[in-house]
Amino acid sequence: MSEATGIVGLGNAGLAVASALLKHGPVLGYDRSKERCKLAQDAGIEVVEALERLDGRTPVVLLSLPKPEASLAVAGAIAAWSSLPELVIETSTVTPDTAQKSAALLETAGVGFVDAAIAGGVASMAAGEITFFLGGTDANKAAAKPVLDRIATRIHDLGTVGAGMGTKVVNNGVMHAVMVVLIEAFAMSRKLDIPTDTLVEILNREEGLLRPLIHRIGERMQDGNYEGGMSVSNARKDSVLALETAQQLGVPLFATLASHTPYEIAESKEMGNQDYAALAKLWEDWCGISFER
Repeated sequence: MSEATGIVGLGNAGLAVASALLKHGPVLGYDRSKERCKLAQDAGIEVVEALERLDGRTPVVLLSLPKPEASLAVAGAIAAWSSLPELVIETSTVTPDTAQKSAALLETAGVGFVDAAIAGGVASMAAGEITFFLGGTDANKAAAKPVLDRIATRIHDLGTVGAGMGTKVVNNGVMHAVMVVLIEAFAMSRKLDIPTDTLVEILNREEGLLRPLIHRIGERMQDGNYEGGMSVSNARKDSVLALETAQQLGVPLFATLASHTPYEIAESKEMGNQDYAALAKLWEDWCGISFER
């Protein structure tokens, strides 16, 4: 029988991951909630009544916790165990800074650490079809991959500790911001009696929502090519028209209004004739970075 894999945190995500792992060998789980422990037991997972009862019982411990503070607290507790695991795999959603602090706590005690952020929903987790964003040392990532491969469809190796979590934080930030922009857009479309399905179809075209990502970021920004194309001035004009229309319709805008500001800044910097992907140059100056490959 294979060695048990430990998992701390049996919430919706943690229980789904534990259930997927259970198809490949024994799983030991812990959660502060008795209700969650009962659900895990019903799923066939062996549950321990206290975190310290995992001490010495598993070479690999996964974390699936609700808050960064919980991850740090558990990392610190594991580092004090008498019989240390070989590796901790952080799957909770935390900041890169939290991942790095947890890694430092554990590595001081001689325990390896990787951050393996999860992309996808609970259904894909339970099915063992997870996409992981992985960060850590080469040795620790190599140690983690045999465990993650059991439940992964794809593992993105992002680099050092914190890179996996950073990728998820950025990805989620984009999704949540885009959601607000879309709600604002569809509120305007409803006021204009545009059928929702029609606007979905329009935005779902190659020339729709994907155009800024694939063409302007994937090509223009990475090539530093801002000649021709849709100009900053014309994009600014369209943004003004959208704001005016929303005001006339009585639709409050938050994300769309905030996104207009860089167009005004770019116009004031005499960038009006460049493709509107040139807004990237504002962030290059502000952040001291380059988007060019």
